Amino acid sequence: MNYRHAYHAGNFADCFKHALLLALLDSFARKAAPYFVLDTHAGAGGYDLDADAAQRTGEADGGIRRLIRSADPELARYLGLVRELGLYPGSPALIRAALRENDRLACCELHPEDAATLRRRFRRDPRVEVHERSGWEALTGLLPPGERRGLVFIDPPFEARDEFQTLAEGLVRGHARFGTGVFAAWYPIKQMAAVRGFHADLRSSGLRDIVAVELHLRDVTDPDRLNGCGLAVIAPPYRFEEQAESIAHAVLAGVGDGETGAGTHVLRLADE
Repeated sequence: MNYRHAYHAGNFADCFKHALLLALLDSFARKAAPYFVLDTHAGAGGYDLDADAAQRTGEADGGIRRLIRSADPELARYLGLVRELGLYPGSPALIRAALRENDRLACCELHPEDAATLRRRFRRDPRVEVHERSGWEALTGLLPPGERRGLVFIDPPFEARDEFQTLAEGLVRGHARFGTGVFAAWYPIKQMAAVRGFHADLRSSGLRDIVAVELHLRDVTDPDRLNGCGLAVIAPPYRFEEQAESIAHAVLAGVGDGETGAGTHVLRLADE
């Protein structure tokens, strides 16, 4: 309950995950059938980067404030929506912008103030439901949806020591309920031992067709810094691996400082 994304909105990790999120959403639009999105840790949906919370950390200065100048075509869709939506858009705002008339979004947010903000933001949109509840509970409570296809986007705060384990278990539990869905889970890279353990848990889980896309700003030598981040995707759409690598590279080119160890990686953790 202490975590508020307003302090971190628009940082390099947001740029990375949100650009990839839109690529996943756009893949669903290639077919006419409606799709469902579950955003398990939705936040407030939009953030004023000039407000005190964002100014206190200044994280957006090394993220979207730098990246917005990029002319890389791989980022045109994402940066275009950032400009169009005004306040830095959280994942619910980006998802809603991608929805078509018959698509549907369910947002979960445990913090009462942020949940209330989401309700006000989406109160006139029948395609969007807001639930003030744990996103981990929603992986069973709100799945499977009536739609046969969809995306489950999991972006936890990683405050708890066992968050990687909780995430791996949540992916297994959610996939058991919605086996035809695509699952995308963000994770921080502070120390490689925790990341390797998470990857090992996914490899041994019995889940199939898993890729991990990672962006490293620097060598992972200081566990107190956010040295990079990743997105694990179960059942990625056709050619997503190539697209994800291009997007991650474009983000790094815009926000990176050329530090030793900087780079992007696409890892296949489990075959189809």
